[in-house]
Amino acid sequence: MNIIQSHKSHPWHGIPLGDNAPCEVTAFIEIVPTDTVKYEVDKVSGYLTIDRPQKFSNIVPALYGFLPRTLCSKNMAARSAEVLGRNDIEGDGDPLDICVLTEKEVTHGDIVVKAIPIGGLRLLDHNQADDKIVAVLKNDAIYQQYTDISQLPEAIVKRLIHYFTTYKDIPGSSKVRMRFEGLYGAEEAHEIIRRSIKDYDKEIWGK
Repeated sequence: MNIIQSHKSHPWHGIPLGDNAPCEVTAFIEIVPTDTVKYEVDKVSGYLTIDRPQKFSNIVPALYGFLPRTLCSKNMAARSAEVLGRNDIEGDGDPLDICVLTEKEVTHGDIVVKAIPIGGLRLLDHNQADDKIVAVLKNDAIYQQYTDISQLPEAIVKRLIHYFTTYKDIPGSSKVRMRFEGLYGAEEAHEIIRRSIKDYDKEIWGK
């Protein structure tokens, strides 16, 4: 018997990440390449809100959103600190970000997709871990062939790095906010996802 909900699930808390996570995940997509403003889910209401207009002409090079029921906190930050040999890294307190590659033109966000993580970008926003998981849309005609970020064309990887190291820049300022610290493959992406799940369970549900 199918149960029909009388209300919309909160994208962060109400959507399951999936039984096969971290190898296959459910991602909530906030923005797509055609968007000229950055949308972001309001943590309280769950509705999509305008975060800020895009200040430059660069556009997000993939579907972009987050993984439900994840949190970037102590366990995830500890992994970045371990890899980078630092002791001052914190989590940013947000769900884990994900960008999903697909050959199809998706015209709007506020959608849920199935994705296969193939790697990630290790990024720091000042001293906060702000990783971006890189995934491919499940069963995508073109991108499903890629199982690790090392297999992607170099131009795609460079485009992702450029966008995520510049999208928070303030016009006229020489200060660099986002720092790219390296790429990692599918195995490390799985570890980052597992850690963000653990952070969520502990800090949101007290498990």
